[in-house]
Amino acid sequence: MDDRSLVKSVLKGNQQAFEFLIRKYEKLVFHMVQKLTNDQVIVEELAQDIFMRVYEKLPGFRFDSKLSTWIATIAYRQTINTLRKTGKISFQTLEDANEDRFFVETQTPQKILESSGVSTFIREHINMLPAHYQNILHLYHIEEMTYPEIVEITGMPEGTVKNYLFRARKLLKEALSKHMQKEELL
Repeated sequence: MDDRSLVKSVLKGNQQAFEFLIRKYEKLVFHMVQKLTNDQVIVEELAQDIFMRVYEKLPGFRFDSKLSTWIATIAYRQTINTLRKTGKISFQTLEDANEDRFFVETQTPQKILESSGVSTFIREHINMLPAHYQNILHLYHIEEMTYPEIVEITGMPEGTVKNYLFRARKLLKEALSKHMQKEELL
């Protein structure tokens, strides 16, 4: 079922269509929320609130953007607003981030690679990045969203989105380079 048909069906009151919409986009919503808070209770509550908000706002959705972009925007903004109100915001601003501390290794790269391979090594290093870098990487590379879609979701200027993507890639490249140098010494 394409998004237009899905939205029409939900608007007609089809409960199964709304359940399908939730299943289709729950991974995206959970990802957006989890990158901004580690509190699982808050994550679950926010996900429910976000889908209720989607349901409430769905009559106003006009397909000016993709449905996934629109839902991700709601998820991102509702999470930020909720965390600000509760004082539980868990990510730092770029100015406050000490980027070197995000790659303090508890395991040696060799142990990580021996146990699970390069892709796990990279995933673990992505998870060490500041939340705003993780979000941009995920939206761009995993969700395959364009810069304008990411701008719409995050409310950040396009230059900031590009800058965060560049910096995140640079940090990953540096971590991988350090790892590869260590591997050559072994």
